[in-house]
Amino acid sequence: MFSLLKKEIQAFLGSLIGYIVIVVFLVIIGLIMWVFPSDYNVLDNEYATLGSLFNIAPWVFMFLIPAVTMKLFADENRAGTIELLLTKPLTDIQIIGAKYLAGFILVLFSLLPTLIYYVTIYQLGAQVGNLDQGGAWGSYLGLLFLASGFVAIGLFASSLSDNQVISFIIAVFLSFFAYIGFDFISSLSLFGSFDLFIQKLGINEHYGSMSRGVIDSRDALYFISLIALFFMLTKLKLSSRNW
Repeated sequence: MFSLLKKEIQAFLGSLIGYIVIVVFLVIIGLIMWVFPSDYNVLDNEYATLGSLFNIAPWVFMFLIPAVTMKLFADENRAGTIELLLTKPLTDIQIIGAKYLAGFILVLFSLLPTLIYYVTIYQLGAQVGNLDQGGAWGSYLGLLFLASGFVAIGLFASSLSDNQVISFIIAVFLSFFAYIGFDFISSLSLFGSFDLFIQKLGINEHYGSMSRGVIDSRDALYFISLIALFFMLTKLKLSSRNW
């Protein structure tokens, strides 16, 4: 499993896509937070906060993570190497896990440089250090959970096709629906007392809670369940090749 993980990471870092994803993420976040005049511009606000980062990042990840994951299985399907991979002494879960971790590690690499923003805002306060550090670290944890969910969704989408573009589109749609779709459905007030339950099926409800610095075991369990669900769906798709 670790040899496959190493191979996937080397494939990312040996091509431009890994670096492009990291640079694009940082440029977009940086421009919105520090350059473009808007409510998200840190310098235009009256207090030092990282809220802009945690509000913007999910929408950027919604497109960049599918760009990372779209090739994980699609390339194997297109090249016909998926059969060779499945004959290796690895279980389907180990194969899925290695590819999942490779995608997640690349996303983690893109987040690490944003710690510069943390240090900058920490210094920008009217009093140095006048920053809700507990809330900031809790929000970072929430963002990691959200990214891990998007990676699992993207991995499943990649297993559905041998075309990277199709995998990308499917992943973006599923990520968008999982993030905000249930909020739209619950706002229609079609299900009466079940509206709140439907809202809680969406990522936004749980990410919003964690991005306020509130670490609730129910939110963590939600993301773990989401990842497990798409792991199982991906495993079913791989297993279907033997039917």
